[in-house]
Amino acid sequence: MVLPMTTTVKAPEDFHELVGQHLGWSDWEMITQERVNLFADATGDHQWIHVEPERAAAGPFGGTIAHGFLTLSLVPVLLSQILKVEGASFGVNYGCNKVRFPAPVPVGSRLRMGASVALAEDVQGAVQVSLDVIFEVEGSDKPSCAAQVVFRYYR
Repeated sequence: MVLPMTTTVKAPEDFHELVGQHLGWSDWEMITQERVNLFADATGDHQWIHVEPERAAAGPFGGTIAHGFLTLSLVPVLLSQILKVEGASFGVNYGCNKVRFPAPVPVGSRLRMGASVALAEDVQGAVQVSLDVIFEVEGSDKPSCAAQVVFRYYR
């Protein structure tokens, strides 16, 4: 098994030098029915394509699939495998500029995320970093999620 590569940024200002660079890939993460059900409970989204395996088996995806927003919610945990930021007092999720879900994430599949630095801007007391992230389902030709996520790393 190959462990994910971690990029270490020594200080928030160093993101300026990383614009345009790929930071690496996370390890593969298993998407279980239990995880999907817990996400459905947390969000109130109990649509049958997510939580009813028998009904979903006859549906358009041949089984249950993860919520798109469950996939997106994995950004922080998978990013922690790819990126370590030192010299920041704290960081916050600032938002998303664009999010698309081009392909489903079947329950029982493995998912990983890659990240590239799209933009680094100085803002009051912080560096605002836009990351292009791509989620891949193992064995699939099409990404399951493509997004630009924005973080602020405060000095």
